[in-house]
Amino acid sequence: MTAPLLQVVGLSKHYALKGGRSLRAVDGVDLSLHAGESLGLVGESGCGKSTVARLVLRLIPPSAGAIRFDGRDIAPLKEDALRPLRRDMQIVFQNPHSALNPRRTVFASVAEPLVVQGIADAASTQARVTDLLREVGLPESFLWRFPHELSGGQKQRVCIARALALAPKLLVLDEPTSALDVSVQAQILDFLQDLRGRLGLAYLFISHNLAVVRQVCDRVAVMYLGRIVEEGPVEAMFRAPRHPYTRALIASVLPPRPSGLPEAPLAGDVPNAADIPAGCRFAPRCPLRMDRCSRDDPALAGSDAHRVACWAA
Repeated sequence: MTAPLLQVVGLSKHYALKGGRSLRAVDGVDLSLHAGESLGLVGESGCGKSTVARLVLRLIPPSAGAIRFDGRDIAPLKEDALRPLRRDMQIVFQNPHSALNPRRTVFASVAEPLVVQGIADAASTQARVTDLLREVGLPESFLWRFPHELSGGQKQRVCIARALALAPKLLVLDEPTSALDVSVQAQILDFLQDLRGRLGLAYLFISHNLAVVRQVCDRVAVMYLGRIVEEGPVEAMFRAPRHPYTRALIASVLPPRPSGLPEAPLAGDVPNAADIPAGCRFAPRCPLRMDRCSRDDPALAGSDAHRVACWAA
């Protein structure tokens, strides 16, 4: 098999707090993503999904770990060295209404990456932006519109066009449909599927909506309190989830409930990332916890295709 386009090893992001404590937003994450593949990253709000996205793109610096993009570790690089690499990795943010400058036209917003990278010229930029709008299903007449003249779905298509401007290899999609109406969500998801097939893009698809992840992803990684607790092919994960947290997530949103999944929702709340319990992080809420779960922290184990961090799995 070819080397992954993106490989993350031991990735961590800790924020210093008063009194010598630290908030462990991301704490030793391992991920890999091949060219043309779509990997879903799921979990409850606050588990660290969006922080992983920003770390992978080096929008924020990691506390520890390696981020290998196209074979090169970009974790230690300074901004000058990162700038040319940003052509190959782009992001679509969660809220299209706040992702676009209300004072700039669609043309100015989509052309901005070309200007920043120094590859724009008056003769070709308008033609390139027009082609990008057509790529995302918008007519040329939208070039001179402002964001307030667009619907939510149209704004998100403009954001996707901007992300495609530099012909990236990797597209990070951070909850790209959660701010949209259900009917518009379906249109955007179908469009993203078609786009990946035509352009061969790799997606890191971040979401709390498991039904959406099942539709658009090849593999899925489940995060809990800064760590990956299960990773595997999307259909295998939905048919036979192994980690009790994954089982509870699927049981909570996908009727009818697959056999063997819990009937009741999880008890308790996610622990504070500044005060993580000893042993398994999920133990305080786990219906399968054993004595060792309060002492030992399980690592991901299993086949390369399906790994789980749980003593009881």
